[in-house]
Amino acid sequence: MKVYFISGLAADKRVFRDIQLPEGFEAVYLNWIQPEKDESLPQYALRLAANINKEEPFALVGLSFGGMLATEIAKQYQPVATILISSVPVSNQLPVYYRIAGKLWLHKIVPISLIKTSASVKRFVSREQNEVKKVLWQIIHESDTGLIKWSMNAILNWHNETIPQPVWHIHGTKDEILPVRYTNPTHTIPKEGHMLVMTRPDAVNAFLKKVLAPAAANA
Repeated sequence: MKVYFISGLAADKRVFRDIQLPEGFEAVYLNWIQPEKDESLPQYALRLAANINKEEPFALVGLSFGGMLATEIAKQYQPVATILISSVPVSNQLPVYYRIAGKLWLHKIVPISLIKTSASVKRFVSREQNEVKKVLWQIIHESDTGLIKWSMNAILNWHNETIPQPVWHIHGTKDEILPVRYTNPTHTIPKEGHMLVMTRPDAVNAFLKKVLAPAAANA
């Protein structure tokens, strides 16, 4: 069975480098496509879904922003499982200060270059291993500025109240980007941050195995 992976904002498939699927599952990475003018998050998600073979059972895995896209895809198609990593399935689980920033149009004012610099500095002072920091630095500096700008606007203008089923959600209790107190994950990893997919791949792999095997059996 194919498992389609969607990475987070400004990231790519390198964030999934330590993820190992159970036997019988094949990882397929959905690469970013260029957003169209004034395109919404749900509209973009469905264009991204054009790369999914919907004629056979499949599963979705979305990291952070990718989890929001996976949720929108799952609302229209029926994956055997939708798995969110460090994400939220509905817009009212975004931190309240995100919505305030959107109303104040702060995402339109702050330069993307400053956001990239801030993200790089955060990696320097984080508790992540040096090898993980190096990969994240590369991803940040190579990310598409236009895509980041569109993505921020799409997130802050996202309105979704529907959680498609079945959904599983793993989240770090120390997530600094999407704090766990605003959402309701099915599984939590103590003391882990937003990038637990890289800092605790063992826990994520165990979680995927636990979810995917029975989902495939029931497909």
